[in-house]
Amino acid sequence: MSTKRDRPIVTELRLSAFKSHRGASFPLGPLTLLAGASGTGKSSVLEGLGLLGRLAAGEELAMAFDGVRGGVAACVPHAARPDAEGRRGFRIGCTVDGGVGPVALDVAVQTEPELRIVGERLTGAGETLLATALRDPGRRTVQAAWHTAGLVQVTRAPLPDDRLATSLLPLRVAGTTEGQRLVLAAAEQMVLALRGVFPVDPRPHTMREPARVADGLLRGGCDNLSAVLRRTQGECRTRHAALVGALRAVCSPPVEGLTVIPAAAPPEPGTGAYAESVVAAIDRGAQGLVPVDRLGDGELRFLALALVLLTGPGVLEVDTSGEVPDAVQVLTVLADGLDAGLDAVQSRQLLALAAQVAERGHIRLLGTVHDPRVAEGAQGVTLLRLGDAAADRERAPAQGTGPQHHAAAAMG
Repeated sequence: MSTKRDRPIVTELRLSAFKSHRGASFPLGPLTLLAGASGTGKSSVLEGLGLLGRLAAGEELAMAFDGVRGGVAACVPHAARPDAEGRRGFRIGCTVDGGVGPVALDVAVQTEPELRIVGERLTGAGETLLATALRDPGRRTVQAAWHTAGLVQVTRAPLPDDRLATSLLPLRVAGTTEGQRLVLAAAEQMVLALRGVFPVDPRPHTMREPARVADGLLRGGCDNLSAVLRRTQGECRTRHAALVGALRAVCSPPVEGLTVIPAAAPPEPGTGAYAESVVAAIDRGAQGLVPVDRLGDGELRFLALALVLLTGPGVLEVDTSGEVPDAVQVLTVLADGLDAGLDAVQSRQLLALAAQVAERGHIRLLGTVHDPRVAEGAQGVTLLRLGDAAADRERAPAQGTGPQHHAAAAMG
C-alpha cells in the first residue's frame, strides 16, 4: 500500500436523509469547495462526514454528535414525520476508494424514540460484505451478517446498536477464508479513510493565548497553535520553512521567520503548578519579534489553516490508526467557512497551498466558502454550488490539470 491509488480516500459522501438534504450525493476530489446561499446546507455536508469519522474511530453513537449543530434532533430531515410506531431518524453514507476498489458504507440511525443504529450496509467487490438490521426493538443489539464464502456463506451474530458495526469487524472476523479476508480488507479501508477526517475551525481569540509546551498536537480550534509551532520549528524544518513562506505572502513585510517565545500562563487547575508555556511570534528582522497576539484575525486564521495543511497525523490531534504507516494515511481536512475573515489575497494563497499539498496525496480538503469567486482560476479545485439544480454545479477552471470535468453531485 504505497501508491496514491492504494491510499484509502473518501471519494463520495451521501446524505440520503440528513438535515436539509434528501437523496444528495457529493463527489469529493482532492480539493473540494462548497458554495451557496445561507441555509443551503453547506455546513451540513461537513457535519455528515465528520459524524461518520467519529463513528469510524469507535465513538459511541450518543457521543459522536458533539460537532453537529443542534445535536441529534437537528440531524432528522426537516419536516420528517414519525411513522406509526413513533420512529424518526436519518441516513448517511460514503464511498472510499483504495486497494480493494470502491467500498460503500450506508448507515441508518434512529433518533426517536431511542437513539440507535438500526441498519448498516458495507458493499464492495460486487458483494454485500456486511448488513445489519434491528430485529428486536427490546434489545440493544442489531443482527449482523457478514460475508464468509467458506463452508458457511454468511456469518451471523448480534452487535451493539450504539457502535458502527464496520469498525467492530476487525475484532470479530477471523480472516480464515477468502471471503472473510475481503471483509476485513474492505472494513479496514473504510475505517482508515474515515479516521483521517479532521474538522478544523480556527478561533483567533484563543490562538492569541499562551499554550503549554507539552500540548503539542493541534486541536481543531487551534487554541494550542503556539505549542505546535514550537514542535514544527524543531521537528519539521522543511514544512516550517514552507509555512513561513506562505505567511510571508500574506503578511506585511518584513517576515524573516516564525518562532516562539516564553510566556506566562495561569496555573494548572486543581494543582496551582505552572506549566512551561510559549506564544508564537513573527521574526521581523531588525524590528525584532512580534507576538502573534498582535496579528489580525485573518492573518491568524490563515496561519492556522496553513499549518494544518502542511502537517500530518503526527502533528494534528486526529485518531488515525497507529498500526498503519503515515505514508499510506490520507487526512481529509474539513474547513467550514474556509475564507471567513480572509481577504482575497489570503484566500487565493491558501487555496494554492491546499492544491500543492493535495497533489502529493496525503492531504485532502473539503471546505465551504462564502464567496465562490475565490476559486476562480484556482488549480485543481472542484467547486460545488448548492441550492439549485444542475446549473449550480461546476468545476472551477483548472490550470495544468488536464481535461475539465463537471461534478456529478445530485443536490437534493
